[in-house]
Amino acid sequence: MTSTRFLVVLDADSTLIRNEVIELLADEAGRRAEVQAATEAAMRGDIDFAASLRSRVAALEGVPIAAFERVRARIEPTPGVRELTAAVHDRGGVVGVVSGGFHEILDDIAPGLGVDRWRANRLQVVDGVLSGRVDGGIVDATAKAVSLREWAAELGVSPHATIAIGDGANDLQMMAAAGLGLAFNAKPAVREAASLVIGPQDLSEVIALLP
Repeated sequence: MTSTRFLVVLDADSTLIRNEVIELLADEAGRRAEVQAATEAAMRGDIDFAASLRSRVAALEGVPIAAFERVRARIEPTPGVRELTAAVHDRGGVVGVVSGGFHEILDDIAPGLGVDRWRANRLQVVDGVLSGRVDGGIVDATAKAVSLREWAAELGVSPHATIAIGDGANDLQMMAAAGLGLAFNAKPAVREAASLVIGPQDLSEVIALLP
């Protein structure tokens, strides 16, 4: 069995994919505008992520689980994502995604994008519709950093051989924990804290930085 040379961990919404999944779900409830404003505030770091997520998920109450299929059909992978994951694998690396979004969507799209492991929130479902609550603990900034460290330890990868890629304030701890923190399609506070800023919205730009 070959050992893993390095680990790349990405955020999902607006990084792995171009969409914000919670906004697509909010479309199904006719409440996109208010959820979009709350998402922007959370990504800038203006408000606590966990509190913001709970309030945004509350806006989804009553959305039927049939909506998941419609949302999945609207997902747009970020340009260059498949090229990046293929390059990581070619060089002996592993790709992880840790997301403040939702397993209900990520479980379907992650394998096809070359993601090896992923972690996200789960939406509580009661009688075939969303209850407006998160099921279990919330994947916030701390959980993202913990996931990167745990995966690196499981794979026998040095923290210096990890790369974290994200766009929002809840990615900052994960980026700080990584050997290299990359701001991608990022908010100003994230660009300031990053090791490097990736300008074009094309993940294949990261390939040149791989070990």
